[in-house]
Amino acid sequence: MSDNKEKKEYRYGKEGKTITFVDDDKRHGDLRIRLRHDGITQIQFFQRMITGYLNNDERIIDYLTEYKYELGRHGKRRIAKSRRAIREGEELFGIFDLSPEEKQGLFDMIAKEMIE
Repeated sequence: MSDNKEKKEYRYGKEGKTITFVDDDKRHGDLRIRLRHDGITQIQFFQRMITGYLNNDERIIDYLTEYKYELGRHGKRRIAKSRRAIREGEELFGIFDLSPEEKQGLFDMIAKEMIE
């Protein structure tokens, strides 16, 4: 039966993915109000935050570092080591003067290799 149907080819990096999580209705309502006030959608907000996180935006990394301290799951030494690694990685990219698209392409190639 599966022979009659063509198998859809997966296109890495081109397929849409859904990211969901559950929060209480009060926080959801507050978020919607703030977003409407700022003139952005939930999709725009979350995509931008994820982009900042993936690109190691210092403002987001600083905020999350504070949260990691609060959680107490990672020791201060480990957190400091991670921060140093991020800075060193950014300096390395600076040496090669890669565009954001080239950086993303590099990360995509690495991810693809890890999957195979």
